[in-house]
Amino acid sequence: MQPEEISPADERRDTAPVAEPLSRPAAERLASALKAVADPTRLQVLSMISGSPAGEACVLDLTAPLGLTQPTVSHHLKILVDAGLLTREKRGKWAWYSIVPERLDALRGLIP
Repeated sequence: MQPEEISPADERRDTAPVAEPLSRPAAERLASALKAVADPTRLQVLSMISGSPAGEACVLDLTAPLGLTQPTVSHHLKILVDAGLLTREKRGKWAWYSIVPERLDALRGLIP
């Protein structure tokens, strides 16, 4: 008689998961945020706004330093707002954008 072989699949069945998986809603929120920051321009936008003295910026504050047109910057800002990383506040004819600290902190927690 030959000894019974144990396959790696059999071994895995006896082990418990290291951690509970993310809930589906949490995974979707995180994926949305990661997708939003997976663009160099949007990372620059977040960096510029978080580093601004007032902690906020309008489109015109960002166009020249980024070397992009107003519609392009507005497009990137909308993606960041939709992902919950920025808030948008209308003041007169200007929209001002601010970081949502909790959301940015959650992303920072992923970086070692």
